[in-house]
Amino acid sequence: MKLNIVLLFIAAGLTLISCKKKEKEELQIPENYDGQNFAANAMMQTTLLNQLTELSDAMKTGRTEGVVVSKQNLENLFTVGTPSLANEITAYFKSKLEGTGAWFDELAKASGSTWTPQAPDGSSEGGVYGGYLFDENGVEIEQLVEKGQFGATLYNHAVELMSGTITSATVDQLLAVFGAKPQFANSGSNTVDASIRDVAIANYAARRDKNDGTGLYSQIKREFIKLQVYVKAGEDYNVERNEALEKIQLLWEKINAATVINYCHSPIAALSGTNPTDAQIGGALHAIAEGIGFIHGFKTINPSFRKITDAQIDNVLELMNAPANGVATTYRFATSPATELQKLQQVITTLQSIYGFTNQEIEDFKFNWVAVQGR
Repeated sequence: MKLNIVLLFIAAGLTLISCKKKEKEELQIPENYDGQNFAANAMMQTTLLNQLTELSDAMKTGRTEGVVVSKQNLENLFTVGTPSLANEITAYFKSKLEGTGAWFDELAKASGSTWTPQAPDGSSEGGVYGGYLFDENGVEIEQLVEKGQFGATLYNHAVELMSGTITSATVDQLLAVFGAKPQFANSGSNTVDASIRDVAIANYAARRDKNDGTGLYSQIKREFIKLQVYVKAGEDYNVERNEALEKIQLLWEKINAATVINYCHSPIAALSGTNPTDAQIGGALHAIAEGIGFIHGFKTINPSFRKITDAQIDNVLELMNAPANGVATTYRFATSPATELQKLQQVITTLQSIYGFTNQEIEDFKFNWVAVQGR
């Protein structure tokens, strides 16, 4: 009898212990991100962003007629430093930039001259047109290099961080390489203090967000705050931590895709009109190059950290007349808009299908909401 009573007490005790283990405090998610250690934790990522800005600024000098860009200088800006862009980029995209005939070389060859949209005949390496620098095929290489690295370098670095041990410092580093600050300004415009202004893909997240609390920027902000809370709370919240990480990955990618859609909308509008000006045509080709860069940069990134496949990326690049491993014919959007612009509409439809964007979202992606709302 006594033995039975002892066993009952033991069983009851084990049940209580088991219940206590199952119980987990429900954490309160604050409205704001804790940025106390952000600057110190994210020094490497801030350096990486600054290096990409320096490289982009050097390429942009080629937009001025008569200014020759040095290939060697571009390669130095890409490779020099610790960290360096060259050390964080995917091997695939790195091969597109360096060496004879690669993008740095082609941009340098095009600089210093002028160009008009036409099928290349071997007499031109490209040049300035409508305020931008294009190669002979109508591609603005500057945008391929810069916007491509938003994925191939910055998101690729984020993937490396997400693949390792996740600490509070890691969360700060992810936020930094995304391009946001702890204040989450939801703006990259000069109306906002430069110290908290969004840059890189965070700037484009702000442009795609109507600032009503439901857009892509607002969503990823909430997930970053959740991620920080769950990581601080410890391993009991690893499931919630991983859910926040997965949502950040998808939202990051959706922001990228939404921006490609935006850069398909604007050329369709500009080149569908009667007798567009050189500035309008140049702006349209510039927008197309941005879209090409944004989508191309995700090619070969670890498939576990993205929804879009390499085959789907290749399909989009083909539609944008910039095949991954072929000769671009982007100039055709300017010379034959009646037949070519429908391809950009196909890009929009393709990306909508992949990411499940609603028709209203597709319509909203036409706009830069930061500019529309003056924020």
